[in-house]
Amino acid sequence: MKKDVDQAPDPAEIAREAARAGRGLIRDLDPDQARRLAEYITLLLKWNRSMNLVGRVSWNGIMADLVMDSLHLADFLAGLSAELSAGLGLPASPRCLDFGAGAGLPGIPLRLVWTPGTYLLVETRERRAAFLRTAVGLVLPGGRTRVFAGRVENLPPEELPADLILSRAFAPWPEYLALARPLLAPGGMALVMTSGPPPSPEELAAKAPGYVLTASKAYPAPGGERYFWGLAPASISR
Repeated sequence: MKKDVDQAPDPAEIAREAARAGRGLIRDLDPDQARRLAEYITLLLKWNRSMNLVGRVSWNGIMADLVMDSLHLADFLAGLSAELSAGLGLPASPRCLDFGAGAGLPGIPLRLVWTPGTYLLVETRERRAAFLRTAVGLVLPGGRTRVFAGRVENLPPEELPADLILSRAFAPWPEYLALARPLLAPGGMALVMTSGPPPSPEELAAKAPGYVLTASKAYPAPGGERYFWGLAPASISR
């Protein structure tokens, strides 16, 4: 019998999919993390019927094409945090901003498994911000992951500067990096999630002058490899 596109996942299925596709933090989802991730995907499917948050997809599609990005990102960030002793990466308790958080990707699955510091989901559209508040309250209670309904330019001063700024699909990367730069703390990093490899130094200098590439990672995804780029303003890079 064919499954309905909106059918909710079972936590055991979530754990099996993660174990099949990942490593490190991804493979090691505990039962509570798998349950919370299943609750998030179920909520996303429910709200998606009226809001078109992620298009018309099944839970398997959300897991494979969207959530796994977040879990790979958790491994990437955990590795950067581990490099702190070498003068690289992120501080032990980073302040993080997620621009254009929309459906909560990558932020909500990410924060299920990568939990240091604080994390602010920034979303201008009020209905999507309402979804984010509901999802955070259900999946990530405790106050270290929060929602700001408004423009990046109007972030409260107490939320700045940020040690990490990231976005899944906020703007073309040169525009995103230009907006992020004045909001970064000394030693901070802007992260780009993309389908292409990092730019050459020459391309980076032409499109995002003043930034340097500090870290990158390729990972498997439906349709081919995807990439994370970690970039820092040259004047404050480690």
